[in-house]
Amino acid sequence: MSTILTIKNLKYRRNQHVLLHDAQLTLTSGKIVGLLGENGAGKTTLMRLITGLAQGQGVIDVAGATSPVARKRQVSFSDALNGFMASAKVQKIVQFYQLVYPDFNRQRYAQLADFLGLRADAKLNTLSKGTREKLVIALTLSRQVALYLLDEPFSGIDSMSRKKIINSIIKWLPTDATLVISDHYVAEIAPILDEIVVVKDQTIAVHVATETIRDQEHQDIQDYYEQLYEGGEQHDA
Repeated sequence: MSTILTIKNLKYRRNQHVLLHDAQLTLTSGKIVGLLGENGAGKTTLMRLITGLAQGQGVIDVAGATSPVARKRQVSFSDALNGFMASAKVQKIVQFYQLVYPDFNRQRYAQLADFLGLRADAKLNTLSKGTREKLVIALTLSRQVALYLLDEPFSGIDSMSRKKIINSIIKWLPTDATLVISDHYVAEIAPILDEIVVVKDQTIAVHVATETIRDQEHQDIQDYYEQLYEGGEQHDA
């Protein structure tokens, strides 16, 4: 295993408010990591900092890339697609991704689109919230990078489809790539997680292997996470 992500002494302030401070994190290759925390805890902010869409103080290294521009080539971050016209067709959005991202794998996208039931001729403004999120997932996972970041990817997807996607998501990842999922459906994503990272009190409070939680703490992932937010004892891996 190699180190995919290193964060040291990360701090982020916006409008004179500290949103993240003293954040430390190391992730290795080939892992699926759950990024957990209450609404407003800083999960999306952390992902934006990793990607280079926001600038903080400290060190962020993704597969050896430390500058924001270089990191963007190593990270695929789920985009809400707000930059596209409402009338844009799915096929045009895919073509844009191919143009902007040399690592975009059209064959993988075609497989994902078929699996998720995405139509190339559909317009963005005709997609349901769930279908739009499926498109975001397909676009994000179709790049070939070291680190994938999915920010609340399943909120509008129905339960059956959500479980289907979660259970098959590992087959879409390149070998040795690491996936970080920020999600409120803790119990549903727990079976595929190798580790969890919990953001609490404006910092990374916990980074622990799920195996440790089950074998040493004798808890399931959701109970462990909820206990942390109820003021229970914290354990780092």
